[in-house]
Amino acid sequence: MRAKPQTMDRPSHLSRGGGNSNRVAAGDISKGQTMPNIATPTPGAALLTPQDHTLLMIDFQSQMAFATHSIDGNALRTNAALVANAAAGFKVSTILTTVAEKSFSGPMFAEVLQPFPSHPVLDRTSMNSWEDRHVIEQVNAIGKKRIVLAGLWTSVCIVGPALSAIEQGHQVYVIADACGDVSDEAHDCAMQRMVQAGAQPMTALQYLLELQRDWARTETYGMTTGIAARLGGAYGLGIIYAKTMFGGHEG
Repeated sequence: MRAKPQTMDRPSHLSRGGGNSNRVAAGDISKGQTMPNIATPTPGAALLTPQDHTLLMIDFQSQMAFATHSIDGNALRTNAALVANAAAGFKVSTILTTVAEKSFSGPMFAEVLQPFPSHPVLDRTSMNSWEDRHVIEQVNAIGKKRIVLAGLWTSVCIVGPALSAIEQGHQVYVIADACGDVSDEAHDCAMQRMVQAGAQPMTALQYLLELQRDWARTETYGMTTGIAARLGGAYGLGIIYAKTMFGGHEG
């Protein structure tokens, strides 16, 4: 007699019409899945608030500006004024510092000083403000972990405190268009060096709007749109146009 061919039993979860095939497959898939992220209407932790940082405005001085070619002089002055007005308006802890004011570099830009009429200006001899005892005393007295930097030149007087602060455990933000250097290459290399070390770049207008962040905050709405209208370039023109032509407003 011919032997009956042997057949292998199919696993139950692969058999045709197996009643539990979908259930097993779904079970196998679920083992490798994670719970989906749940979005919430809350700001990211990396966003700045007026209360969580110290702003250092460094060496906005004539002698430093003369050799600055990575940004137009008018744009530099406008952006520095925008940052200073934003910080003063939102009551940000701010340190103003110059280098060799009387002997070489000249006074700080009037646009930076005007929003801080009674604010002391700390003059230094060191190019790196983080090596100046008086500056660091102020940083420690304020006591905030986040440091925001703006000033001249990017490759010297901004890189120095940025790398020093990062090494000491601070979170550093650099307002790129409120900085400048002797060439585009010098500015760009300095920004790349700081970002690679952990600094976060931003812009002057971004700084202002990040501090406001919600047009429903009526207590600072008028101030924010006023600063933007005066110093915010084409965006400011848009605000002026909207308000003038049809009473428009943000929010």
